[in-house]
Amino acid sequence: MRTTEEAEGFDGEASNTSMISGASSPYQPTTEPVRARGVLGGIRCDMEYLKSHLGILKAVEVVLALISFICIETIMVCAPCGGVYFFEFVSCSAFVVTGVLLLIFSLNLHTKVPHVNWNLTDLINTTASTVFFFLASLVLACINHITGAEIAAVIFGFLVTCVYALNTFLAVRKWRLGDGSHGSLPTSEYIRARTASRGEMEARPELA
Repeated sequence: MRTTEEAEGFDGEASNTSMISGASSPYQPTTEPVRARGVLGGIRCDMEYLKSHLGILKAVEVVLALISFICIETIMVCAPCGGVYFFEFVSCSAFVVTGVLLLIFSLNLHTKVPHVNWNLTDLINTTASTVFFFLASLVLACINHITGAEIAAVIFGFLVTCVYALNTFLAVRKWRLGDGSHGSLPTSEYIRARTASRGEMEARPELA
């Protein structure tokens, strides 16, 4: 039978051996949280953007473009039909593109792709929508202005043109100010993380 001293000696040697092996092991446990990776990581609804002037204008544009498209789709007979088809294309395209941009900005998806100049993208969309909606509404008012659906489409077309024009003015001012804080945020965080990790590697003593 082992004596108490021998048992304590073996236990002490085992504990010392485990401490030495743990200290010399390059795989040390870490308590740093692992961030979610991927494009879909950290998606949240940005209520501040939806309550801002740009968010409200973009939501109004989506609604008015949809109403304009519904009005033009209710026209069953047209003569000529060129103005109707052009207005239909413009209203549908504006509804889809503006709706996608509203979804991207409201869910902060634009921060996942910082290499794209989203301010310039929004400016191009609002400018093009303003010009094409104005032309489509003007052509429809000059050629097709007989039925109630055509008149309603013209009214909503000029109304959404005014909203897009106001959005274009705000987008130009934001683009000139160079508000790229959302786009540069992930890059700056990545640089700080890389710098911190390099500092930890330099501070760690070399293994014998």
